Amino acid sequence: MDYIGSKSVDPRKVTTFRLQEMKNAGVKIVCLTAYDALIARILDETGIDVILVGDSVGNVVQGLETTIPVTLDEIIYHTKAVVRGAKRPLIIADMPFMTFQVSADEAFTNAGRIMKETGCGGVKLEGASEIILQAVRRMTESGIPVMGHVGLTPQSIHKFGSYRARGRDPKEAESIFQDAVNLEQAGAFAVVLEKIPADLAKRITETLKIPTIGIGAGPHCDGQILVYTDMLGLTKDFNPRFVRRYANLYETISEACRKYAEDVRNVDFPNESESY
Repeated sequence: MDYIGSKSVDPRKVTTFRLQEMKNAGVKIVCLTAYDALIARILDETGIDVILVGDSVGNVVQGLETTIPVTLDEIIYHTKAVVRGAKRPLIIADMPFMTFQVSADEAFTNAGRIMKETGCGGVKLEGASEIILQAVRRMTESGIPVMGHVGLTPQSIHKFGSYRARGRDPKEAESIFQDAVNLEQAGAFAVVLEKIPADLAKRITETLKIPTIGIGAGPHCDGQILVYTDMLGLTKDFNPRFVRRYANLYETISEACRKYAEDVRNVDFPNESESY
């Protein structure tokens, strides 16, 4: 085994089977997003288990206010890059808005494109309507691994009207719980629990046989995921309570760029040793 930090990291390729082994053994699953080969390589080298090529690319890379405009072709493009950059992690691609909600057949076709064209290890869907559950069954029966996503589902932001936590109301909490159960029964290999009370996430995690991955869902999930730019402090104005910043790269990069500009203007860069 390789040793990163205080915990040993299994060097084997991470698969859906490995994630199930980790849940069964009580080993926490470490997940982050990535959208390019460079970041994917860094995450690979530091022992991240799962990389999600999230439709959060719309917010992080494209400067959009929501994830809704992200297209299937854009997800395929970014997933290809991540697959080239990382070898050990399980790489999952988000299915964008309206690529899986219309019909199970259309969802199956779009998921097939993602798998064939990118070489990733599975897809992620938001929600658990009957059409989506049909799509999950169709995909998993045909060999496409599916990760579910319940609680706050960002593609439904216009329905919710805000990014507030979901499941605080007992009726909504029960609906989220049942959605997670239904996704497992439909064949999903894991479920993301986003912005729900910790006790609800605990109940879901203890009930499901498949792993749960939390984001703003407390410490009881089988794993955790964050958007890497939030965790590294690259985002300046987005400060949800569930994000812990492990660096302040916004300031680090800003200072480096200011110093570079100063050196160029003062003809301090390049110097003689940096010239041919």
